[in-house]
Amino acid sequence: MSGTSADGVDAAAADVGDERPRPRVRLIAHTHRDYPAPLRGAILAAGEGETLTAADIARLRVRIGEEHADAALACANQASLALEDVAAVATHGQTVAHLPDERPRATLQLVDAARIAEALRVAVVTDFRSADIAAGGEGAPLVPFADWILFTDGKRSRAILNVGGIANVTVLPANAGRDDVVAFDTGPGNMVIDAVTARVTERRQTYDDGGALAAQGTVDVSLVERALAHEYFARTPPKSTGREMFGADFAADVMDSGRGLAPEDLVATATALSARSIADALRRFVATPIDEVIVAGGGARNPTLLRMLGEALGAVPLRSSDELGVPAQAREALAFAILGAFAIRGEPNTLPRCTGARRAVIAGAVYRP
Repeated sequence: MSGTSADGVDAAAADVGDERPRPRVRLIAHTHRDYPAPLRGAILAAGEGETLTAADIARLRVRIGEEHADAALACANQASLALEDVAAVATHGQTVAHLPDERPRATLQLVDAARIAEALRVAVVTDFRSADIAAGGEGAPLVPFADWILFTDGKRSRAILNVGGIANVTVLPANAGRDDVVAFDTGPGNMVIDAVTARVTERRQTYDDGGALAAQGTVDVSLVERALAHEYFARTPPKSTGREMFGADFAADVMDSGRGLAPEDLVATATALSARSIADALRRFVATPIDEVIVAGGGARNPTLLRMLGEALGAVPLRSSDELGVPAQAREALAFAILGAFAIRGEPNTLPRCTGARRAVIAGAVYRP
């Protein structure tokens, strides 16, 4: 799995049982491989709408496939798994376009899955979003299906918050069934923070490591309020978004509006925007009282963001997904392992209430060696 931050590939090896409706899942191993800087730059350029030729896209697809194959092999080795014992590799690919607001809707994730299948001699499941879009959905969010399997509690209602480039939330009432799950993208997670950090440090840093810059700054509350006036934040779920809406142009607008602020104040303000937009979304769109928020994704390693989020949420406790046996960095890779396991068995693996589709579909196309 590689998300909108495009920092690299997270891989997880998992054993997904046959029990239904919610199988037992055992995480065996997980690992992360950073993208080489030139590849990350090319991915971000593609995602920001930079003009690419068909040849550029073809080359990028191959390089992403190679990186994903290497990550899958490294994870199998870490788990001491022989490849002949692996039922399938599930790869989301790298999103370079996600257009839920256009008609017809469209999405594009780049990865050469055939190359992975040939390199590993293992079936590969990929292209998870297209079937849901064909059924009238937004193709996102998909991870809530796995969240429902992994995190549903018999007594407590939970919000599972993933803070990647984009932040998304899955709300699981106590003892939730498939049709009880509510999920949507809340808006920017790390995306604006990363862009502002890169600009104020003249690219010496591509992210705010440990939230250190933001911790030194003062939030410009009026600038946060202006940014929160963006129409996406008021839009009713189901909804999804990406770099097209909250990428470089949005970050530049925030910085232009904050001209004259110190660098650390700009990063603090971008961090507060993420925290406020998440908390506001939970208050505005979630009817179920939340007993606890479970945090995963790269943002779980940003103490300043977590502090601001805790302040914005008030009395609702924050916990890391690590406490529940799902390492924050592994959560989305593990989720796509679960989606892939259902797909390879020919079983529906989407939640139409969350994506807006007409029905649940089998998300994922299979490439065999």
